[in-house]
Amino acid sequence: MKQNSEAAPTPVRVAPGAQIDETAVLGPGTAVWELAQIREKAVLGENCVVGRGSYVGPGVHIGDRVKIQNQALVYEPAELGDGVFVGPAVVLTNDHNPRSVDPEGQLKRGGDWQPVGVTVAEGASLGARSVCVAPVRVGRWAMVAAGAVVTRDVPDFALVAGVPARRIGWVGRAGERLRELPGPAGIWECPRTRVLHAEKDGVLTEVPPPPAPRPAA
Repeated sequence: MKQNSEAAPTPVRVAPGAQIDETAVLGPGTAVWELAQIREKAVLGENCVVGRGSYVGPGVHIGDRVKIQNQALVYEPAELGDGVFVGPAVVLTNDHNPRSVDPEGQLKRGGDWQPVGVTVAEGASLGARSVCVAPVRVGRWAMVAAGAVVTRDVPDFALVAGVPARRIGWVGRAGERLRELPGPAGIWECPRTRVLHAEKDGVLTEVPPPPAPRPAA
């Protein structure tokens, strides 16, 4: 196990019973709890939390401040952006056509199939026991409801639920469901932060705040 920092890093914390491959890279401040397994050449950023009994596959790339809760399974070649939340018992798959054996009935080995990955963008959250069926992308600050099965890409800021998962609303960075404002169609507001968002053609973007007034001369 290597620590991904150079100057006065915050120590990495690894609980007894965790299995960390010596080629894995863990950023400063990252904590790995009991019975978690982090495979070869996986890279985790700073201040991550890897919960009890969770699994991070070979070569998986994980950003900073990511939480992977107990029993979650993150199979290669998944990529998780900064600030992602992976709830308890979440599964990120990596085989679109899973078989134990080939057409001749022989046990498939690592080189007998092409793994495909799940990408989870910055700030997104995956609720408990949700499943992302690769290949699929979960957009920035999106939220996947508990128990949902994601089979197609999730737009930025989307709230999706169900089997298969479908968009049922929008959420902001605070995780609160956005409310549509009266007036011009497609303007949404976060009830906590009051940040505005604009919807156009099924795409939601944050509305930049107005520029601060210039001081009088």
